[in-house]
Amino acid sequence: MTIKLKMELASGQSLHGAPLELLADGKPIARGVVDNTGHAVFSVSSVRAKLAVRVDRSIVKR
Repeated sequence: MTIKLKMELASGQSLHGAPLELLADGKPIARGVVDNTGHAVFSVSSVRAKLAVRVDRSIVKR
C-alpha cells in the first residue's frame, strides 16, 4: 500500500527535508522525508490500525 500526503504549516514555513514517521497504533512502521514540493510517500504493508504521522520539527527555522 502507498500512502501519499502533503505537509504544510499554517505559518507558511517549508517542511522540505523534514524526517517523518508513519505510526500504526503509536508504533513506527515507516519513515519518509518531505520533498521540495511538500509531499511525502510511505510504502507499507496493509495494516488495520489507527494511523498518525510524527514530524521532527527541530529542523524548522524560527
